[in-house]
Amino acid sequence: MARFPFSAIVGQDEMKQALLIAAVDPGIGGVMVFGDRGTGKSTAARALAGLLPPITAIKDCPYGCSADDKERYPDVCGTGSLRKRPVPFIDMPLGATEDRVIGSLDLERALRSGEKGFEPGLLAKAHRGFLYIDEINLLEDHLVDLLLDVAASGENVVEREGLSVRHPAKFVLIGSGNPEEGELRPQLLDRFGLSVDVRTPPEIETRIVIMKRVAENESDPAAFAEKWSAEDAKILKQIARGKTKLAKLEPGEDLLRDCAELCLAVGADGLRGELTLMRAARAFAALSNAKSVRREHLVAIAPLALRHRLRRDVLDETGSTVRITRALDELFG
Repeated sequence: MARFPFSAIVGQDEMKQALLIAAVDPGIGGVMVFGDRGTGKSTAARALAGLLPPITAIKDCPYGCSADDKERYPDVCGTGSLRKRPVPFIDMPLGATEDRVIGSLDLERALRSGEKGFEPGLLAKAHRGFLYIDEINLLEDHLVDLLLDVAASGENVVEREGLSVRHPAKFVLIGSGNPEEGELRPQLLDRFGLSVDVRTPPEIETRIVIMKRVAENESDPAAFAEKWSAEDAKILKQIARGKTKLAKLEPGEDLLRDCAELCLAVGADGLRGELTLMRAARAFAALSNAKSVRREHLVAIAPLALRHRLRRDVLDETGSTVRITRALDELFG
């Protein structure tokens, strides 16, 4: 099935912004998308992965390693020349076992030759790409914990059945779910970098535009993709420029103080809030082609970085986004 052009997605600007920030700085820690069914969550993630240019990988490597990866993991990378391959986009099924996720003993090889071998799992396939989990709030907690650990460290370590394997696993973790079907434990939710609340567009005109674009894509995918190719190319250029600019941007002392004051004001637990806030503001500044990271960048992405880190206040029934906006107004005017 042809991918839907990223630039043609309408009505979900905050989700698209979060995905672009994660593409510029994958180290932010992934994106959690909570919202109604049928609002384009997986469509947007798949569209972004399909938009990115092919990666250069070692031909026979089961992990899609780059030349730099081979220097660090000489025992697991394959051999052969470099070749282009699409950016991986892996859908993780809800019923996936731990063996399928992290990898397991290659039973066929063991039975055939008596040698122990490793069968790479979904984490290996997602290396240098995206791992998408729908209804992540229904996934077993120990698997979510494992996924977040690997996403943060960038490598997967498997020690079982006499095997000891360490391989690269750097990916952007994208989780989605419907809050009505159950919530993630706060300890796990806090470890996602960004959080987005997606709702069905209430505007009639927006819904009409969506129906027209979906019908147009289904009627002639090639023509529809060509129609939006110029806009997609602009986004691709924006991401590439942002990645280049990211290393050159360093938040100043004033911005760091703003991050700390805001997290204190909203009552965010721990230090992960301000660290993510700082990184997200820098990535947003890079994406915006700004010369420096300014308060306006922090204000723009604060709800994305903090709304899922706030403790519930029994005396304040307002939503977390409203509490963050109110704190921004009180602190910065």
